[in-house]
Amino acid sequence: MADTYSLADLKSVLKPDTEEAEVGSQVEPVALPDPEIDEHGRSYATGKRKNSVARVWIKPGNGKVTVNGRDQEVYFARPVLRLILRQPFEATERTNQYDVVVNVKGGGLSGQAGAVKHGISKALTCYEPALRSPLKSAGFLTRDSRIVERKKYGKAKARKRFQFSKR
Repeated sequence: MADTYSLADLKSVLKPDTEEAEVGSQVEPVALPDPEIDEHGRSYATGKRKNSVARVWIKPGNGKVTVNGRDQEVYFARPVLRLILRQPFEATERTNQYDVVVNVKGGGLSGQAGAVKHGISKALTCYEPALRSPLKSAGFLTRDSRIVERKKYGKAKARKRFQFSKR
């Protein structure tokens, strides 16, 4: 029991002297980069998913999303796809605060929705750099690198073999 310490002894060991602590506490806060906004007040980013590429412009507004000149309800008829588009805004609590204009091409509707989500997330970080950490933690800024595996010769598909006949 001789090696037990009082609470005051532990605090003095764990906390450095006040003079040394003052020097160390003068750490400057990390400066966020300036927003990247064009002359029209918009922020631009490109999102990709599978074979789809989405060019996304966002500006302050009331939450209107236009995809290839059409409203999002018309272009993405399935509610699941529209839910994918809203995810970056819900993660950052910016629902109905930005208007989004998207030009997307390539791939199918699911890949296009993923590309638009990626582009919206990147454009939000360009417009408001402080939103980078919640979007990054949600995984929206990471490019999903999964693409279709190529077909190999000698096989029916990428991995499927032709039917085997023993005799």
